Amino acid sequence: MSKEERRESVVRAAVSEFARGGYHGTSTEAIAQRVGVSQPYLFRLFPNKQAIFLAAAERCLLDTMRVFTKASEGLEGEEALEAMGAAYQQLIADDPEKLLMQMQMYVAVATAEAAGDHEFGDAVRAGWQELWETVHLALGADVAGTTTFLAYGMLINTLVSLGFPSGHRVWSGFVESKRPSEG
Repeated sequence: MSKEERRESVVRAAVSEFARGGYHGTSTEAIAQRVGVSQPYLFRLFPNKQAIFLAAAERCLLDTMRVFTKASEGLEGEEALEAMGAAYQQLIADDPEKLLMQMQMYVAVATAEAAGDHEFGDAVRAGWQELWETVHLALGADVAGTTTFLAYGMLINTLVSLGFPSGHRVWSGFVESKRPSEG
C-alpha cells in the first residue's frame, strides 16, 4: 500500500474512532490498531493527533459538500434545497458516523476555544465556511435561504443525535418530507 493509500485508510479510521470517542476520548493507538499500523508509523503520516483529527474533520465536511453539490447540480431555488436536504438525510442515514463526527467537531472546537486555543478551530471554521459557500451558491446566493437551510440542518442533527424518533412531537414543526424515516 502506498503512503497516500495508507494515509487515506488512517483518515477513514480516524473518522470512525473520533466519531465514537471524540477528540479527547480517542487515542492514536486505537486509530493505528484499526488501520493495522504501528503508532510510530501513524506519526510518519501525520505530525500529531490534532492533525489526524483535522484531516478527519476536513473529510467529513468535504463529503457533505460533495453530497450537496451533486444533489443540487442543475437545480435552482426550492428544487436545489429539497434535493440537498434529501441527499443529506440519506448521507446520515447511510453513514451515521458522518453525523457523529460533525457533532464531535463542534465539541472539540468549543473545548479548544474555552481553553484559549483558537488556532485549532480555525481549520474547522474554514471548512465549515466552505460548506456554507457550497449551500449558498446552490441556493442562488440567497443569504436567508442559506441560513434557514443550515439552521434546519443543525436542528435535525441535534434531534437525530439525541435519538428522537420521527413520530415524536419535537418533529411536529417539520413538514413530513423533512422528518427522518423510521429505522
